[in-house]
Amino acid sequence: MGRTYRGAMLRWVIAGALMAPLGVMASGSWVVSAPSVRVAMAERETHSAPMQFSDGSAVSRGARIHSVSWQYRLPPGTQVRAWLCQENDCITLNQARGSSLALAGRSATRPMHFRFALPQGQKKMVEVRELQLIVNYH
Repeated sequence: MGRTYRGAMLRWVIAGALMAPLGVMASGSWVVSAPSVRVAMAERETHSAPMQFSDGSAVSRGARIHSVSWQYRLPPGTQVRAWLCQENDCITLNQARGSSLALAGRSATRPMHFRFALPQGQKKMVEVRELQLIVNYH
């Protein structure tokens, strides 16, 4: 092998190693919980605490949501209207546990939160517990 060939190969290997992170994002997920919230009105939504990845996780700034999964617990026999939001973009949650691709493509590093309201006509306060969010990203 000549010196020119080895030098050219070395440059290609170095260039490929430097460019690989730009074209290939690592996939992963983060999981976070939020404190319970008390939902007391049908006309006014109650927001959970903001939920986002911990500073110690390895989510890159360019990471994008692939899917989200959620769960929360209601007292037996109660109902709430529920949404999962990132900024002002929200998806309706028809169940206390589920997953969705509706937020795919949005930033995986921006905070999210739950919103809850009582169904119309319901007057009794409901405590929503064990709020959990899983964000799968790439």
